[in-house]
Amino acid sequence: MKTPNKIIRTDKWRLNPTPDQKLLFGETVKVYRRACRYLVGIIYTHWTELGCLTADRVAWPTANQLTPAVERLMHQTAKRPNIKYPQFNKAFYKFPSYYRRAAIAFAAGQVSSYVTRYREWQSGTRKRRNSKPPRLNAETGCYPALYKGQCYKLHGFNQVEIKVFDGSDWVWTSVQITGLRERHKVATNKLMSPSLVFNERCCHLSVPFACKPEKRKPEANVTAVDLGINTTATIAVVTHSGTVIHREFIHPGRDIDRRDKRLKSVSVRASKTMGKGGKLHKGFCSLTYQKCRRINNQIGHIVSKRIVEIAEKFNSEAIVFENLKGWKPKGGRKRSNLRQRFHGWLKSKIRDFTEMKWAELGGKVIEVVAAYTSKLAYDGSGTVKRNSKNYALATFSSGKRFNAVRVAWPTANLNGAYNIGARGVFKLVRRNGNGGRSSKRSRRPPRSWACLCDLWTSGSLRLA
Repeated sequence: MKTPNKIIRTDKWRLNPTPDQKLLFGETVKVYRRACRYLVGIIYTHWTELGCLTADRVAWPTANQLTPAVERLMHQTAKRPNIKYPQFNKAFYKFPSYYRRAAIAFAAGQVSSYVTRYREWQSGTRKRRNSKPPRLNAETGCYPALYKGQCYKLHGFNQVEIKVFDGSDWVWTSVQITGLRERHKVATNKLMSPSLVFNERCCHLSVPFACKPEKRKPEANVTAVDLGINTTATIAVVTHSGTVIHREFIHPGRDIDRRDKRLKSVSVRASKTMGKGGKLHKGFCSLTYQKCRRINNQIGHIVSKRIVEIAEKFNSEAIVFENLKGWKPKGGRKRSNLRQRFHGWLKSKIRDFTEMKWAELGGKVIEVVAAYTSKLAYDGSGTVKRNSKNYALATFSSGKRFNAVRVAWPTANLNGAYNIGARGVFKLVRRNGNGGRSSKRSRRPPRSWACLCDLWTSGSLRLA
C-alpha cells in the first residue's frame, strides 16, 4: 500500500521584542552560526566515517547514529573525558545540548549536500562544460532551531519563552507573539520544532506543521480553472451530469497594473542608460525586478486562495487545470506587446499555489489535455470562429454569436472552463473504473478532447 506524502506547511509567528531582547536574539543567532561553522569542519574531516551513518534515511535508529558519533568527537563529559576536539566546549561554554544537536544536524546536511554535488561534478554531471567545482560553504545564514521544553516554552499563543545567549550565559526571556495564522487551531495539525528568524528586517518564529487532512466525502462535481491573460482565472463548477452550478471571474487588476507599471519603467530607464547602443550592467534594475516578483507571488496567492475557497464551498472532487507544462509563448503582430504579456502569465505559479493549498485540505489537483479547450464549442456545435478585427467577438457553428471579452484565446474563458471541467469529470470517471466515452469510435475526436456536451449525452445514457 502506498503511503501518502507528508504535508509540511510553515507559519510565520511575528514577535515584538524589546530593544534589549533584540540584542539577545542577535547574540544568540551569532553564536549559533559560529557553532555551525565549527561543526562543519569537524564533520567534513571525519565524513568517511560519519557519511555512512546518514545513508539510510528510512531506518530511524541508523539515521540517528550521526549525532552521538559527532558528540563523541567534540563534547566532553564525565564518562568521556578524552575527546579529539576539546576546543568546542571552551569556545562555546555552557552551550545547550539541544542547540548543539540542532547545529550538528544542520552542519551534517551542509556537508552531505557538498559531497553529493562535488561527486556529481567529478562524474561530469554539469550544467556547463566549464562549470567550476562546488565549494563547501560554512558561512551560512542559518537560524537556530528550537526544541520544545529545552529551547522554548509556549504560554498559550500570546507569549513564548526562548532560551537566549546574553554574552556570558544562557538565560530565558519572554517575548510577545503579535501575529500568527490559523494552522495551530486545526486539531489534526502537529506543531513541529520552530526556528528563530532574526535579522535587521524581521523577527519571527518560523513554525512548521505536519498536516494530516481528514478524509473527504466530496460531491459529484469538479472545479475547472482556465488561466489566461486578459482575465487571470475563470472558474466553473461542473457536475458529473454536465450542469454548471457556479461561474466566477478572478482578476486582481490593481496588482497587475502595479507590476506592469514598474516593468514599463525598466524599459524607460534602459533606453536612457544605453541610448542607441551599448549594454546594461549586471544587476540593472534588480530591485524593481524583485518587487515585481513579490507582486507576482501576491497575485498567485490571491487567485489560488479564491480557487480553493470555491472548491471547498462546493465540496468538489478535484480542481482541474490544463496541462500547460512546456508551453512557450509565440509572438504576436509587429510592435504588439503580446509576447511581453505572455511572460507575465502566472500559469505555473497559480497552479502550484493552488495544489499546495488544496492538498492541505485533503483535495487533489488533476490536469487535462489543453488542446481545443477554447476552440471547441461547449455545446458540440463545432469550432468557435473569432472575428479577425475584434477577437472578442465569437460565433458558434450553430450561428449563435456573443461578445467574448472574457473568452478570447488564450485568456481565461467560460467556454474553455466548461470543456476543462468536462474533461476532468471524464478523467475521474475513468480513474474510478466507471467507464467513459470511448476514443475508438470512428469519425469522433479523441475522448481527451471532450466538451461539456459529452457529459450531457453520457449522463442521459447512464440514466436510460
